[in-house]
Amino acid sequence: MPVNGVVSTFNEWDPLEEVVVGRLDGAMTSSWDVLDRITVPPSSWEKITASPGTRGAPVPPDVVEKAQEGLEEFLGILHDAHVTVRRPEAPDASRPFATPAWSVGNGMSVANPRDLLLVVGDEIIEVPMADRNRYFEVWPYRPLLTEYFRSGARWTAAPKPRLAEDQYHPDYEVPPWSEDMTFFVTEAEPVFDAADIMRCGRDLFMERSHVTNRLGVEWLRRHLGPEYRVHEIVSRYARAMHIDTSLLPLAPGKVLVNPEFLDPDSLPEVFRSWDILIPPEPVVTPVMERGLMSRWSSVNVLMLDPEHVVVERSQTPLLKAFETWGFEPVPCSFEHYTVFGGSFHCATLDIRRRGTLESYF
Repeated sequence: MPVNGVVSTFNEWDPLEEVVVGRLDGAMTSSWDVLDRITVPPSSWEKITASPGTRGAPVPPDVVEKAQEGLEEFLGILHDAHVTVRRPEAPDASRPFATPAWSVGNGMSVANPRDLLLVVGDEIIEVPMADRNRYFEVWPYRPLLTEYFRSGARWTAAPKPRLAEDQYHPDYEVPPWSEDMTFFVTEAEPVFDAADIMRCGRDLFMERSHVTNRLGVEWLRRHLGPEYRVHEIVSRYARAMHIDTSLLPLAPGKVLVNPEFLDPDSLPEVFRSWDILIPPEPVVTPVMERGLMSRWSSVNVLMLDPEHVVVERSQTPLLKAFETWGFEPVPCSFEHYTVFGGSFHCATLDIRRRGTLESYF
């Protein structure tokens, strides 16, 4: 498949050439925190909300500073790997905004571009997110999107959902493990986050979650057409949001599977010929206990190429596991970034990787 301009990404592991990395300027906490209460682990949520007046407020400067230190180390790793790094504009997340159906007191940040945008081949897709706080989060990326479009990339925006009350189940309660999974979002309109998708050439794996519904899966399937296959992944995690702590294709024939969130025996049939790699138990640090992510932020890694993978420095068991599996891990101190709801994979949007469109199954 010919690729125009400067956008070309088919796989999660091809050699990385250009990437958009998030930024922490002006970061705010959620004012519409309904999704956070459902998706953030309860122990973390108790710590996050312990101080009154912290919701809908600026993230404390000392918290930003510590995360920024890790971000600078990460940017240095990308520079040493000869990866071109692009950054969005700094947002003004403190301003309120509204639609005819609802209003919120503020936005959040531009820390995690992987949530907002999906790159498939030479196309960049703005996704229809379910979080009201993030309705306009793509705006600081628009100058970059316009630049990529001028260079030949295709630029698509999925239908913007209204996010009216019927998009969410009223009085939703997180189900216990013993019950069938139900999610906060309804099927009122298509919604999905790009971070609920993993790419393997002609195959994309898409998880239904509290921010991704069946209509969202079907919209992407129809939009991409017969050239691609979109497989639905079934999570068994009651607070499911984003597949990049559950399933990560690391190289052709090797996939990392978090057995707490996914049943390895229930993966799509196409993975039967692949090596299923089970990560060790995460090292849970005090910083992680105050973050928005689960303890499995440990596996939110970034493949620089089929051999090199960026891993949180505190995850010693995982670093050793990657070596055993035949990879060369690149450690980086990034745990403070989890306070902003992401780690290496979330904090990046791979714009260009050296690879071609093919089928790996």
